[in-house]
Amino acid sequence: MKTRLTSEVSTAPRRTFIRQTVLATMAAGLMIGGTLMSAAAVAAVDAPEKEDLKFGFIKLTDMAPLAIAYEKGYFEDEGLYVTLEAQANWKVLLDRVIDGELDGAHMLAGQPLGATIGFGTKADVITAFSMDLNGNGITVSNDIWKEMKKHVPHKNGKPVHPIKADYLKPVVDKFKDEGKPFKMGMVFPVSTHNYELRYWLAAGGIHPGYYAPHKGDTSGTLKADALLSVTPPPQMPSTMEAGTIHGYCVGEPWNQQAVFKGIGVPVITDYEIWKDNPEKVFGVSKKWAEENPNTHIRVVKAMIRAAKWLDDNNNANRPEAVKILSQPNYVGADYDVIANSMTGTFEYEKGDKREVPDFNVFFRYNATYPYYSDAIWYLTQMRRWGQISEQKSDSWYMDIAKKVYRPDIYEVAAKELIAEGKIAASEFPDFASEDGFRAPQTHFIDNITYDGKKPNDYLNKFNIGLKGKEKI
Repeated sequence: MKTRLTSEVSTAPRRTFIRQTVLATMAAGLMIGGTLMSAAAVAAVDAPEKEDLKFGFIKLTDMAPLAIAYEKGYFEDEGLYVTLEAQANWKVLLDRVIDGELDGAHMLAGQPLGATIGFGTKADVITAFSMDLNGNGITVSNDIWKEMKKHVPHKNGKPVHPIKADYLKPVVDKFKDEGKPFKMGMVFPVSTHNYELRYWLAAGGIHPGYYAPHKGDTSGTLKADALLSVTPPPQMPSTMEAGTIHGYCVGEPWNQQAVFKGIGVPVITDYEIWKDNPEKVFGVSKKWAEENPNTHIRVVKAMIRAAKWLDDNNNANRPEAVKILSQPNYVGADYDVIANSMTGTFEYEKGDKREVPDFNVFFRYNATYPYYSDAIWYLTQMRRWGQISEQKSDSWYMDIAKKVYRPDIYEVAAKELIAEGKIAASEFPDFASEDGFRAPQTHFIDNITYDGKKPNDYLNKFNIGLKGKEKI
């Protein structure tokens, strides 16, 4: 494994060598798949406007495309010299991208959208790359599981999955009857985790609460049966162990950490709440993207290659990826903890390990493509829980999605990789016919179908949540 280079003195000779090699190769033409490609074909995207870049991330396994693009030299192949830096929390990460301290970052899919519509920090942030599908879970403490388990159906001595929030409801009701708050953690108000946890709870008849930003209330706990609050991902297990929260929704490896520490039980994965749901994105400020268009395309190219490597040959590279991620400068959790989910399994109750080959998806199913319909789903959940205070037209949802999600940039990067012979055209969407919308999705835990072209019709299907002209 290569050593991280940190000083300009140590990197300069290597950079000079790489630049000279790239220029010499391009001048001579490049042999790919037995075909001599011209310098023009190789250099269709111009030189990067900015070569030295700093990207931020949070210590979660789904930051993997950044780590792999760095470790496998894919950034350097594009003439980019990247530093990866762990951030304290999602707010700090977003603020540093907005103010230019970071060139880009591993982001919650809701962050560019939330910033653009002004929920929290107002700023124009875009994404041209979706980092992964799935990857989260919901964990409850041992005490809560003990009570919840009484209501869960069993077969052959093991709980029947998926485990619905219906089985948690009697526990929450008992807390309410005794005048005690039932508390759960999620990682950020516009995180997938917040919306997945709310979705799961609401599907089981547990109200997760409303936001009312127009009244200055951003707690998200109005009319709540379960009180949700923010906890940084690596602190989830210890916060639950201390009794501050009774459960949480977080990405890996922090659900499996609870199993290894013997302090809690992951009851459901987000794959079971919404099969193949979009999770993180790579976000940059709109200003940065406009100033560095070639750099941006090259970054996306490198990350597409990394995502493909992560999924190649039925996850054959995952053990190597886990070894990389377990380094302290990346995720920093034990190899076995990360491997418990990253290599295609997931352990629920201690000893109940099951095959979940798609728990982490980085490239399959067009995972890297920034679909408008993914953006619109997040916006519908912002509206459902009051982060968007008033009714919006279907066209408004589409306008915001197009402002933030940039499949046009992704398409340029993908076509470059196809032209260079690095990835086959068949592994990407059919760009000639692609409209940015997934087919209506049916694999939700409550069996409600989502059609991204009809956001208001979708909202009207829920028993719990704002719809139409309703306002808190």
